[in-house]
Amino acid sequence: MNNKKKVLWKIFISTLYLSAFTFGGGYVIVTLMKKKFVDEYHWIEEDEMLDLVAIAQSSPGAIAVNGAIVVGFKLAGLPGTLVAILGTIIPPFLIISVISIFYAAFRDNFVISRLLLGMQAGVGAVIASVVYDMGSGIVHSKNIVSILIMLAAFIASCVYGINVIYIILACATLGTVRTLVKNRNSRADTSHTPHDRQS
Repeated sequence: MNNKKKVLWKIFISTLYLSAFTFGGGYVIVTLMKKKFVDEYHWIEEDEMLDLVAIAQSSPGAIAVNGAIVVGFKLAGLPGTLVAILGTIIPPFLIISVISIFYAAFRDNFVISRLLLGMQAGVGAVIASVVYDMGSGIVHSKNIVSILIMLAAFIASCVYGINVIYIILACATLGTVRTLVKNRNSRADTSHTPHDRQS
């Protein structure tokens, strides 16, 4: 029981800390979650993190909250989900509330505008880092189909400007078809008896 409370506390503190220092959108907090829960705590495998990110991205709503939901549920079930959501939404709620009060002062402030521009550059570097980490994991797996899907999705989005929703739906369809074919082949292999194989 104490161990579960410790895990829940760590989830809350981690998501609170990550959310408080995340600038530039949900992809950044997903990157930081990967570093925290995969690289530091070793609670989640890298392949599992990729699956959780895919679920978070393909679900409606903010990816930061979706990511917290799937990671929290993976680690501690429903209580983990609740504390992860709470930890994720508290910092932006407080920060936006303060900014809304002083919006007129912030809006035309030269220092604030320069500060935000600097943050954008840092955010770009962080997103590039997570793309490299996750993309290299797919390449190292040497799964030709996964690599082709990744390249096709990149070209469709960056070169042809296809809506991300269509790309996600297409990738989900391909993944479903691959799973069905793999399961069917697996059942076909197990249906053969040793006698059938010898004959």
